[in-house]
Amino acid sequence: MYSIRQVVGSREAALETALVLRQVVSKARFSNIQQLIAVIREVGRRLAEAQPKEHSVGNTVRRVLHNVREEYNSATKGATGASRNVYSISKFVLQGQPRKHTGGAAKSEARITLKENDPSDPDSFARALKPVLMEAIQDVLDELETVYDNVSKNAKDHIHSDEIILTIGHSKTVEAFLKSAGHYRNYTVIVAETAPSYQGHEMARSLSAAGISTFLVPDSSIYAIMSRVNKVILGAHAILANGGLFAISGSLLAATAARAHSTPVVVCAGQFKLTPLWNLYHEHGALDFADPSSVLGFDEGKLVERVDVVNPYYDYVGPELVDVFITNDGDHPPSSVYRLIKETYDDDDHEL
Repeated sequence: MYSIRQVVGSREAALETALVLRQVVSKARFSNIQQLIAVIREVGRRLAEAQPKEHSVGNTVRRVLHNVREEYNSATKGATGASRNVYSISKFVLQGQPRKHTGGAAKSEARITLKENDPSDPDSFARALKPVLMEAIQDVLDELETVYDNVSKNAKDHIHSDEIILTIGHSKTVEAFLKSAGHYRNYTVIVAETAPSYQGHEMARSLSAAGISTFLVPDSSIYAIMSRVNKVILGAHAILANGGLFAISGSLLAATAARAHSTPVVVCAGQFKLTPLWNLYHEHGALDFADPSSVLGFDEGKLVERVDVVNPYYDYVGPELVDVFITNDGDHPPSSVYRLIKETYDDDDHEL
């Protein structure tokens, strides 16, 4: 499914991963939590290996593992038990805040009876725990299904009337964010066409159809018009542990031009794109490559024979070029991405 790219897009891949894991957990047989964790990790590893450049697959597996452990600990320790993350500084600072999407408490607070490795009834542990595990996975699915709405709900606080916004490519998260702001503010969007994929054309059509004043410009004009731009809004393919990100090719050009003109750079992305990895490639790091013929066609026969044509699909944008990340869990500077990752995933799952 992933390896032949039947599923395209980070959110779609994350949703499919969560659905697969829900099915795996519902049918799995296990008599202790370690067996269940091993099953989920094995399935997650195979899914991630099928499409290693789609980080949202591994991120969703890590999030499910985190929720499974959380529900198990709540079921076994209950309200009187000590939190297993009591040693975490970030958890210590945030103690007292309710867990999101769970009504303020873990589903298993009702103190279900668990008996691991019961020789007389090996399936009793799974029968008792599966209902709360299914709800924990449903939390992940609910978050993914509402991510666009939750990212864009405060758009009017970030975009003001008569501002000029620059964006590049066609990020569905950014599209929802801009359309949400369009209900409250009159502003102008400049869309870079994002050659050679020209995804900007689709974004410009969509925004224009929504009644937003939209201009389409070639990528070569980004630096020239940046002095008139109030804010740059980018999408992200993956947000890395150091606060950097992989984004559509051309994003580095826009972010660097914005830095030269002291223009704020805002990144809109769901938290499922938070990845506990660093830039494993190089500074110009193409995570993936597109068809080179769209840059230099094969009809240029003599020229093609003499050159190697590289068409990177993503740019690596460093954390020093980003001012704020707007996620479905609020606004965060690049320096606090590590804290979000610490709270969203368990350290044991950074390597599946």
